[in-house]
Amino acid sequence: MDLTDKQAPDFTLQANDGTEVTLSDYRGQTVVLYFYPKDMTPGCTTQACDFRDAIPDLQAEDVVVLGVSPDPIEKHEKFASKHELPFLLLSDPEQDAANKYGVWQLKKNFGKESMGIVRSTFVINPDGVVTKEWRKVRVDGHVDEVRAYLTEKSEA
Repeated sequence: MDLTDKQAPDFTLQANDGTEVTLSDYRGQTVVLYFYPKDMTPGCTTQACDFRDAIPDLQAEDVVVLGVSPDPIEKHEKFASKHELPFLLLSDPEQDAANKYGVWQLKKNFGKESMGIVRSTFVINPDGVVTKEWRKVRVDGHVDEVRAYLTEKSEA
């Protein structure tokens, strides 16, 4: 499933601050939407903290970051608080958004198969169109790749 140059699928999910977030409400801004498997795990923590550390640069470009996982709101609240995350984490327990973006997939881990989130990031422009996607993301250096892409876009 390739969403590049297509309208970003809309969704409404509960956020860790208690609000309901609808993606289309962010029209007029660039959105970095990233899907991750689970709060409080090493890779997901590194990724979230890398986005946290990039926030000043991203906000300077009027970019909003939204993280999505199947975890419940309570877990998102603890995760965001513990790591001082300055962006919203959205709870997708029914995999509504994950399915729309094609990131809820069969995964193999140590020979076991299970359904789960395949770590992925999407850049959505102010018109609501996906301009870039990364699937099967490797955490190390990923946020730098996203920043480089956004900088390149803003200079073009």
